[in-house]
Amino acid sequence: MKNAFFLLFTLCLLHLKANAQKPKVIILATGGTIAGKGANPDRAAYEAGKIPIQDLLVAIPSINKLVDVQGEQIASVGSYKITIEIWLKLAKRINEIVTKNEADGIVITHGTDTQEETAYFLSLTTGSAKPVVLTGSMRPSTTISTDGPKNLYDAILVAAAPQSQGKGVILSFNERIYDAKNVTKINTLDVNAFDSPNTGPIGKIHDGQVNYHNQPISTGPKPFFDLSTISTLPRVEIVSMYVDASAVPLNALLNENIDGIVIGGVGNGHYNQAVQEAIQKAKSKKTIIVRSSRVVSGNTTIATEDEFNDVKMNTVAALDHNPQKARILLMLALTRTKDREKIQEIFLNY
Repeated sequence: MKNAFFLLFTLCLLHLKANAQKPKVIILATGGTIAGKGANPDRAAYEAGKIPIQDLLVAIPSINKLVDVQGEQIASVGSYKITIEIWLKLAKRINEIVTKNEADGIVITHGTDTQEETAYFLSLTTGSAKPVVLTGSMRPSTTISTDGPKNLYDAILVAAAPQSQGKGVILSFNERIYDAKNVTKINTLDVNAFDSPNTGPIGKIHDGQVNYHNQPISTGPKPFFDLSTISTLPRVEIVSMYVDASAVPLNALLNENIDGIVIGGVGNGHYNQAVQEAIQKAKSKKTIIVRSSRVVSGNTTIATEDEFNDVKMNTVAALDHNPQKARILLMLALTRTKDREKIQEIFLNY
């Protein structure tokens, strides 16, 4: 009898110990294709953000043997409907999880359309050694060939992995891991939808193993930009350049007295004569203009030639930020300063 009791007691202790050793990951769900629902399993048509996170987790029951997973529904939208309000809500919740030490890692399920923007925003507004991993899918959960369950499973593994500590905000997709600053969506349909054209992935997931071969710029103990007392952000818009582009969109935005404008320029952030004249007007309105490029890879360098001289034109070079990420950094920079030189320094550092 004593032996049976001792055996039962030992088994209970081992069970408790095994559970206690499991890392905890909190999933913050926002919707997207990964939560999409279609009428036919062999068709691509679907509605994004229809399936709650708890139902998505049912598709990967084996993850519970490895990780203690908890899901929270932050939003239920396609990522083309993501708002700054949702960004602020995510940043606040992440910082709360970190401060209260509620989990070892965080996963965010998110549509792919704007996933890179959310990742970069969060990399600048959250601070911790705990990994924050974004993921999603290119095919809805109701299709035969959905990539959602595998991507979600991998993202949880990445968030739970000890080697992910100190990596900051990262993106896990199709067995590859990317840093938030450099990743961008490269394909509208393929499951291999993301890449970092300038740097490549920082790691990979294979057969349940998380491996890193590059080190991203990790976040510190505090966010680069503290938004704890901010409910809105400065308004910044993007204007694209192309052959014979009109200055009408830029002038219209300047007349709205918005806080900043990003030029999605051609080549090395270049623009034509009509736009140049409009930029001259922006100087009197004290509207900050950032030059970025529509080119997939490379940098928009600080211009010293007369035609595009950044000091002369009162513009900021986006460097290695594409237009959409330059917009995010400019919004955040404007919460600190409206000085062109200081904003250029921020672009150099972040």
